Amino acid sequence: MNKKVFLNRQGERGGARLKFVIVMVVIAVVAYAGYLYMPVAYDAYYFKDVMQNKVDMAVTQGYETVWVRDQLVKSGPEYHVPPDALITPTAKDNRVEVRVQFTRPIQLPGYTYNYEFDYTAKSTAFITIK
Repeated sequence: MNKKVFLNRQGERGGARLKFVIVMVVIAVVAYAGYLYMPVAYDAYYFKDVMQNKVDMAVTQGYETVWVRDQLVKSGPEYHVPPDALITPTAKDNRVEVRVQFTRPIQLPGYTYNYEFDYTAKSTAFITIK
């Protein structure tokens, strides 16, 4: 075997190890970031569902907009909604709307990501009582 070819193969083998380690570190960091992000996104998804249920119930039962706010404040800790969340219920055109805004910080390695929640739930039109 040619000596020059043998040396190149050894250099390539070391380069492959370094690339493998770099790829594994990147995969581990992305997996860890997902591990931290997914529970926050999961809570937000289900809180949107709670918001929709509360505005629909308020319209069908004839509750005031204050009732919607109180119900969302009560269920907030279950979905890790911060106590300083801005909850704004309104009544428009025989419908109830509620807008919730808050920020949840997610501590990533070397970086803090602020998850911005801003969602408006509107009661569906077909269940509106006139």
